[in-house]
Amino acid sequence: MPALPPYAAVVLAGGRAARMGGQAKPQLDVGGRTILAAVLAAVPDAAPRIVVGPPQPVPPDVVVVREDPPRGGPVAAMRAGLAQVPTEVVALLAGDLPFLTTGVVQALRERLTGDGVLVVDDTDRDQLLLGIWRTAALHAAVADVTGPTSVRKAFAPLAVRRLHPAVEPGRPPPWTDCDTPADLDRARAAAARLGTRRVPRHPRG
Repeated sequence: MPALPPYAAVVLAGGRAARMGGQAKPQLDVGGRTILAAVLAAVPDAAPRIVVGPPQPVPPDVVVVREDPPRGGPVAAMRAGLAQVPTEVVALLAGDLPFLTTGVVQALRERLTGDGVLVVDDTDRDQLLLGIWRTAALHAAVADVTGPTSVRKAFAPLAVRRLHPAVEPGRPPPWTDCDTPADLDRARAAAARLGTRRVPRHPRG
């Protein structure tokens, strides 16, 4: 297989979840590490790795930027993150995916065609913040957006390929997120079963 092009990663890790009591979801602990640490661990070879959100603990090589205006929504966050991307390919990821793996990211990179490729879950719903994209296509999609706009609407003109990733038996699917306390409890229970508590937290910086 030909070598894959280099890629950057933009992780949207801003905002606070009302259903979580206002806590920052990416900094919640699942399996002995923060959810954000798990997402960053799935893209170890991305350069740069960019987190969009308020100042928060990240490894030393990770860039943290803030959307303008702060808490301006995911499209504003994408615009801020993309401004830091020098590569032609970029992973665009939510910051609350505790079971994302390098294997899923690799599968997406291998299948990149058109403007981008994203994961589709077991209900056939597009996971818009779990994909690999042509950076120029994302720039074009968000460049002229003004006011509150959904990611789905912004991405509507893009030529997108879809991937139904294989789900490892006994492991939650990679699109598993933590929107509610019940989601978080289930994720922590699953992580405990998988023994991921042996994985250290990322360094603070």
